[in-house]
Amino acid sequence: MAGNVVNFVLIAAVLITVEADIGLLTNDLQIRKDLESVLIDLLNTLVRRDDVTCFVIICDAVYLNVFEGDLFRRTFPVPLVMIVVEENEDLLSPNYDTLEALRQATREGCNLYTIIMANGFQVTRLLKFGDKYRILDTRAKYIILHDIRLFHSSLHYIWKRIVNVVFLKYHSNIISSPKNKPWFDLLTVPFPNPIKGVFISRRVDTWSGKFHYKRDLFADKTGNLNGEVLNVVYFDHFPSVVVTKFNGTNNVGGVEIEILNTLANKMNFVPKLYQPINSHIHKWGERDSNGSFSGLLGEVVSGKADVALGNLQYTPYHLELSDLSNPYTAQCWTFLTPEALTDNSWKTLILPFNLYMWIAVLLVLLVTGLIFYGLANYYINLLNYKNLKKEKNYNYAKPVGLYLFGEITNSILYTYGMLLVVSLPKLPTGWSIRLLTGWYWLYCILLVVSYRASMTAILANPEPRVTIDTLKELVNSKIACGGWGTQTKRFFEGSLDEMGQKIAERFENVDNPETAADKIAKGVFAYYDSSDFLKYLSVKRKTNKNLNNSTSIEVDQYNEKTGERNLHIMSDCVVNIPISIGFHKNTPLKPLADIYIRRIIEVGLVEKWLNDAMSKIRSKDTAEKKVIALINLKKLYCAFVALAIGYILSFICLLGEYIQWNFIVKRDPNFDKYAVDIYYMNKNKKTSIL
Repeated sequence: MAGNVVNFVLIAAVLITVEADIGLLTNDLQIRKDLESVLIDLLNTLVRRDDVTCFVIICDAVYLNVFEGDLFRRTFPVPLVMIVVEENEDLLSPNYDTLEALRQATREGCNLYTIIMANGFQVTRLLKFGDKYRILDTRAKYIILHDIRLFHSSLHYIWKRIVNVVFLKYHSNIISSPKNKPWFDLLTVPFPNPIKGVFISRRVDTWSGKFHYKRDLFADKTGNLNGEVLNVVYFDHFPSVVVTKFNGTNNVGGVEIEILNTLANKMNFVPKLYQPINSHIHKWGERDSNGSFSGLLGEVVSGKADVALGNLQYTPYHLELSDLSNPYTAQCWTFLTPEALTDNSWKTLILPFNLYMWIAVLLVLLVTGLIFYGLANYYINLLNYKNLKKEKNYNYAKPVGLYLFGEITNSILYTYGMLLVVSLPKLPTGWSIRLLTGWYWLYCILLVVSYRASMTAILANPEPRVTIDTLKELVNSKIACGGWGTQTKRFFEGSLDEMGQKIAERFENVDNPETAADKIAKGVFAYYDSSDFLKYLSVKRKTNKNLNNSTSIEVDQYNEKTGERNLHIMSDCVVNIPISIGFHKNTPLKPLADIYIRRIIEVGLVEKWLNDAMSKIRSKDTAEKKVIALINLKKLYCAFVALAIGYILSFICLLGEYIQWNFIVKRDPNFDKYAVDIYYMNKNKKTSIL
């Protein structure tokens, strides 16, 4: 498009059919021309500084003629969105065309809004709507026609959020003289100073054909807050905010407090810390039946608090109600579960190898036993054939050692004996069997050494604990699950994972973490929170027991007496959630605060503060104390289990031999109790000679 014809790019335009009263538009031609001129100077100044990427014009029929072709011909080409509203349009619920144009402006990243409308009530309703639903970018620059109705007390909260604004207040020429020209006062909001009762604007500049002071109309107001007091609401949640009692007063520390102090130093404000009413009950807060919010979020939503500290998760739910800074860390959210739901001491005998290793050992045992049996029978048959051929009888010396593997049962038993490092009574004949025996002995030595080393480590260390470390194990355990707030339950209900859905079915809302810890110790509950807080909760519970124990073994002995279980943090994370600092909705403080928080993270301060907070907890954790190598009766349950299995199998074999002797051997017609040796000799002749 040729620059001589049109000097702007039109992104989107909403042209609503209006029947403008020509008399109203031309009633005061001078006002329109002056307004047009000051807008041209403002837009050119901003564009010249590269501060405008796209701008939005919102006007009505009264001021439509201000935006004729002359304004666009005299301004630098910048993409724009132009919206013309009807006189009777309710901008608290705008029509579809207006709403789509506003959304288009947001998508295109427009950072300048020019609102020139005669009806101040329409402007106030537009600002309320844009702030509530985030249709308007409150951190953009605004040029608004001055109207006393914009400064009503019900709209004061808007001017805590839209601070980059210039109000154009027109002053007519009272004395008819060429030297006394009409002028515009360029006013802005008194940020960071709070609005107390009455809105008193602050003059930035004046315009009478040109700018008088030539100041920066949209200077950054957040870089230096001039020692202004900001209300900071906090909720005690380790390690973000740590509250300790000292002489009846609260000492507040933690990672987020350190970040807040850094921001206060760099942005020059004074934080005023306070807790919401009944914070121990409402905690972060939820929506009440009347639509308001309680707890931490209630203070932010109502605008009472400028900053919120309390381990706020970077989630769509919190983003809808407040502004969140760039995440300063990410936390693993998982479950605190009970340990030792079942005792597995009896399995110590099989713990050195996993399931697949045991399967491999058994398969090798069976295969090797069968191979020994096959080779032994091959040599026996070979020697029988040679003796028959030479002597034509069975009177020959039995092959040395082949009887060890001549029967399948003996072959498996002797192969198993070698696996237990029991030497053979005789070395079998046949080079193939001898070579196989040698290599099988090497295999047995390596296997037995590995097993013994693993068994020694298991017996020397504390007995293995049965823990829940995955969602699948938690679901299979059938214990109840819970956490704080209905939002947590909705998170699991919205899970695409089948395990998450099952967790949601038995998820309970728990307001008191200490109560949850007591239920976990009884082995009937699992509590959901961040892993750092769960570590703090478990250590705090141990500390409150006042056991004065020096080792984890004594703690376990106490648990055995009371029937309580140790607390275990599930190793698998359900989700890793970013954590942020909260601000009230559409705050102007967020952009600069994000820059400082990013620098704090880059230099490693957040990691240091987090380690400082967690080191105190780790030092109190008795589970991390030196482990004593101690063998007790409980660890050797497996030996008694193995002995019991041997007794049972021996008794079964004895019973089988008794039955076989009384009901098979004695009933044989050839059996003679006075010549048992002759009976077995005759019986053996019917079978192959070993």
